[in-house]
Amino acid sequence: MDDERVEVVELETRSEHVARVAAIDIAKASAMVCTRLPGEKNPDRRVQRTWPVKATTAAITELADHLAVAGGELVVMEATGVFWKPFYFLLEARGLRCQPVNARDVKNVPGRPKTDRLDAIWLAKLAERGMLRPSFAPPKPVRQLRDLTRLRKVLTEERSRYRTRIQDVLEDACIKISDKDEAVSDLFGISGRAMLDGLVAGERSPKVLAELARGRMRRKIPALEQALTGQFEDHHGRLIGRMLRLHDASSGQIEELTVEIDALIAGLDPTPPPDGDHPGRMPLLDRLDEIPGVGRDAAQTTLGEIGFDMGVFPTPGHLASWAKLTPRTIQSGARSTHGPTGKGNRWLKGTLGNAAVGTSRTKTFLGARYRRIVKHAPKKKAVVAVSRNILEIAWVLIGDPDARFVDLGVDWHDRHLNTARKTRQAVRELEHLGYTVTLASAA
Repeated sequence: MDDERVEVVELETRSEHVARVAAIDIAKASAMVCTRLPGEKNPDRRVQRTWPVKATTAAITELADHLAVAGGELVVMEATGVFWKPFYFLLEARGLRCQPVNARDVKNVPGRPKTDRLDAIWLAKLAERGMLRPSFAPPKPVRQLRDLTRLRKVLTEERSRYRTRIQDVLEDACIKISDKDEAVSDLFGISGRAMLDGLVAGERSPKVLAELARGRMRRKIPALEQALTGQFEDHHGRLIGRMLRLHDASSGQIEELTVEIDALIAGLDPTPPPDGDHPGRMPLLDRLDEIPGVGRDAAQTTLGEIGFDMGVFPTPGHLASWAKLTPRTIQSGARSTHGPTGKGNRWLKGTLGNAAVGTSRTKTFLGARYRRIVKHAPKKKAVVAVSRNILEIAWVLIGDPDARFVDLGVDWHDRHLNTARKTRQAVRELEHLGYTVTLASAA
């Protein structure tokens, strides 16, 4: 036997880790509860009880009181969508230790009937033996921050839809001011918005509308007059007027949410104030803003999704794995491949993906890393890799109040590249072109 290939793991001797456990299999309007407690006469025996519970506040509160009186040490729950939230919030408020779990980790055993009762029993048996991984559920203040950042994201997307629809109406009226090569690069800038308001107000003269241009846009007045010549009617004006009002309302809500998010993060920021030993200490949001590609909105969204306590994630790799930014390893025999990363948290992955694309055009280490990967891999893989780097940097900055982002430089890979590897790569490229390469020392 090859001792180097033998894996020795010291296992725990106890077969049951949690003595008093409750499991809840949750549906939309009801749930099935299973408790497994030590017997009163013989503690070595288990007493199992299952019963249905309605998903109403009164029923859940009664369940919480019952579990608290029974001395439940752990309550695990499994559900799809958001149906677990009422149970989690009410039971947590009662002082019970709750853990939502992923349905993928508690799949029913093949060959056994699939019922809510059996699912709850199976969930309880897995929980009492410590065989379930709890899902990440941030504390209430972070959940409130997450609600605000997600609502702002939804409103931002909706505002973008209004802008697209307004451009479609202009195309229908043969108005071409939104073409970058023709006239207005930003239709909702100062000049573009003034022209839109003029069209809505009833102005139809291309010359008068073109004179509304401001700044450098006035050099394009002749092109603007041609672009504003079309078949714009009152019907188009009414459509655009309604959409502009909805667009402005969304913009106002976004600004209010941003102010509220800033105030909430300032109250939750665990960074101590500057002192004599650390006079240059900065707030967490400002330190996250220093990461290339990460603006204040992206930093706020990241904090709303992962919280301020990095003790939940022991290492940056754990956080990246939870965010599904790490490819799965698939090994069978001598063959080892990489699988997809998985869906993960779409709010976080979308924000980090936009940050990765933004930093790809910068002269920074992250930008150089992106450009280095796209030479031999698809762009999506480069986006995932840089997104993971950004998230790992955020883990360090959140966990250490004195840490600051320091860019390694755009030439970091060149300075730390293995000379022999670079030589072999250059030789392979020349041989691929049909050359015979003979190396000789320059010394």
